[in-house]
Amino acid sequence: MIDNKEILAQLEKRLTTFSADPKVKNVGVVEKNTDGVITASGLSDAVIGEKVIFANSSEGVVLGLDEDAVSIILLDQSTIIKEGNKVNTTGELLVIQAHEELLGRIVNPLGKPLDGKPAVKKGTHMPLERIAAGVIEREPVDTPLKTGIKAIDAMIPIGRGQRELLIGDRGLGKTAVAIDTIINQKTAKPKVICIYVAIGQKQSSIAQIAQRLKDEDALDYTIIVAAAASDPASLQYLAPYAGVAIGEYFMEKGKDVLIVYDDLTKHAWAYRQLSLVLRRPAGREAYPGDIFYLHSRLLERAVKLNKKNGGGSITALPIIETQAGDISAYIPTNVISITDGQIFLEGSLFNIGIRPAINVGNSVSRVGGAAQTGAMKSVAGKMRLDLAQYRELAAFAQFGSELDPATLSQLERGKRLTEVLKQPQYQPLPEPLEIISIWAVANGLLDEIPVDEIQIFEERLHQYVQTHNKKLLEKLAAGEKINDETAKTLKKAVEDFKKTFSK
Repeated sequence: MIDNKEILAQLEKRLTTFSADPKVKNVGVVEKNTDGVITASGLSDAVIGEKVIFANSSEGVVLGLDEDAVSIILLDQSTIIKEGNKVNTTGELLVIQAHEELLGRIVNPLGKPLDGKPAVKKGTHMPLERIAAGVIEREPVDTPLKTGIKAIDAMIPIGRGQRELLIGDRGLGKTAVAIDTIINQKTAKPKVICIYVAIGQKQSSIAQIAQRLKDEDALDYTIIVAAAASDPASLQYLAPYAGVAIGEYFMEKGKDVLIVYDDLTKHAWAYRQLSLVLRRPAGREAYPGDIFYLHSRLLERAVKLNKKNGGGSITALPIIETQAGDISAYIPTNVISITDGQIFLEGSLFNIGIRPAINVGNSVSRVGGAAQTGAMKSVAGKMRLDLAQYRELAAFAQFGSELDPATLSQLERGKRLTEVLKQPQYQPLPEPLEIISIWAVANGLLDEIPVDEIQIFEERLHQYVQTHNKKLLEKLAAGEKINDETAKTLKKAVEDFKKTFSK
């Protein structure tokens, strides 16, 4: 039995240590759990995007506010949340820890490592949801982001701070174009930090991409944010926002960032799944009404900041998968209207051996020549038109037997141009070599080379110039417009090599 003295001593101790700093907690009660989406009542102070903590320490994010209930998505689906469990608001938005030590790592959208290495403890907390930079903080896109792919750098140039959509059916090389672009940043000046966001892909595919980047020495400046197909829809929904939040950390330090979202179709599916469980009204193709806002608030965060705000940039390459080449479907048209152009990959071109299978007619860059060096602009100016005319003539020539010499000459030139634009996977080219190839074919220097020998000729021409004419490469790398003197040097180099060339 406790005596009175002991009770008084305890009361005195409590009174002396009493703090007049009251803490108010907003505590709610779980009403139901439907496929990892929790409905809770009593959280009157909750805000959209806020992190909440359940009684068993698992975390969730507020995704919807109703009159008398709050919808929460669970971040860890393995935990069991039952009716009647308590849930507290934290007053914090969901964040991811960003730091230079993330380079070369594979993490999930919450920043937890997936590569078996220890977690990155230090860094800055970056909010996943954030309002994009305003017009006053931005400046026009004028610096090229070189992909190393001839067809893109010449005809559909991408600038730092641009949003360029990669669109096409499954298995046509959309991811290959994105990975080639990441590999090509190895020699980029100033340096580009790359972020690859894998949404809803097989874990084996993500591992293969990581291994390929490692083999090409590109993983050192790349971060992979992965939400695999086996992960819950909530993580797949958060993945691109986590990627761009990490990108903003580097951008605020004045660096250039390239981010690939692979792919936003699966992201839309994950959000549709969450929305249907939340009982939000379904619209076209069963997507919720705010599906456009889902992607617009993400892609609007790609920006080129002005010097006053640090001069950093985020370039976005979202990927969208079409069904049977239908670019007029709901999600493709949505994302096309948000981005600054699209690169359309077509199945029929892929099947006849044109790789990358870029349909030049449906592809466009709304930044255009502003994101090209003077040297590339001077050789690539007429190229798109020449290619379009060749495609039209080739279709017409199938039905005509008698063709005049001018038409035949244009057809032969077009065939060689098409051959030159073919490029093997994982072999991005430095810009000077791209310029040499395009200039040579556009100026008719390859007209007498048989079409089936063009690729061998091009490969050996590059080796020849790298060995015998390094000054020319340096001049072209400077990016200045090609003048008469450079044109003469180019012509001499190609002509000299032609004398030595034999298959």
